[in-house]
Amino acid sequence: MYNPLPLIQSFFAALALLVLLAGCATTPPDSVLAVPAPAQKYAAIVVDARTGKQLFEVSSTAQRYPASLTKMMTLYLLFEALDSGRVSKQTQIPVSDHAASQPPTKLRFRRGESIDVDSAIRAIVVKSANDVAVAVGEYLGGSEAQFAAMMTSRARQLGMTSTIFRNASGLPDGGQMTTARDMAVRGMALHRRFPQQFHYFSESDFMFRGRLVRGHNDMLGRVRGVDGIKTGYIRASGFNIVTSYNADGRNLIVVVMGADSARQRNDHVEALIQRSLSPTTDGAKTRLMFAEQ
Repeated sequence: MYNPLPLIQSFFAALALLVLLAGCATTPPDSVLAVPAPAQKYAAIVVDARTGKQLFEVSSTAQRYPASLTKMMTLYLLFEALDSGRVSKQTQIPVSDHAASQPPTKLRFRRGESIDVDSAIRAIVVKSANDVAVAVGEYLGGSEAQFAAMMTSRARQLGMTSTIFRNASGLPDGGQMTTARDMAVRGMALHRRFPQQFHYFSESDFMFRGRLVRGHNDMLGRVRGVDGIKTGYIRASGFNIVTSYNADGRNLIVVVMGADSARQRNDHVEALIQRSLSPTTDGAKTRLMFAEQ
């Protein structure tokens, strides 16, 4: 049987030598942008959130697994419920046996316990708690499957044309797919639709039941102006992130998917931010150097 893998690998090796983006102004020397491996999982996009202008993209419409970036949509529907008055920040969300049985990361609830909406938001943003995400989905949708259908429907309304949700958490499911472009659309929608709630995405820890729960979005505090949004990882996806930058009159949404490690992902996001803020960006030629497979 024909195996296309060697051809695909050769293609991405050759891609590292190509100039993917070129401007029409004066052209400074090429800049080299290190891209995390593996190339077949990689996708990225940078968008000016104020204008919607695309500043950078590679494979931004290719199908990818969202992993915990899924929880951004779970939160979007929860924020809508807050806005409509369906829930308040004090509303108690029961944690079912199904929700409590989700694999880590999670807060580890016992039978019959519940969590208030404010703490649930923080648990999903900071800890990426799978048990809490599923509990929210069951509470708002009646079941996790029904909530996933609601998520997909809302995604279509937002213009996320290539996204299908199967669960509320982003845990592995072969039918749950998205694109870097769709993740950028959702990041912008969260920022524009819920400015009063967006502060949650800047939090790197929170107190829950007397203990400090720390997060793992290391972009917070690393680059001045970064104010969220969400990380994600499953084995099939690699290391994903949607990052919001908001400083000095610039607002960017940066999506990187398929990195080989959190460190590579974060380094790449920082390089993309610096590139996008450079006054010579429009005239620069950027070569993508892929790490070894």
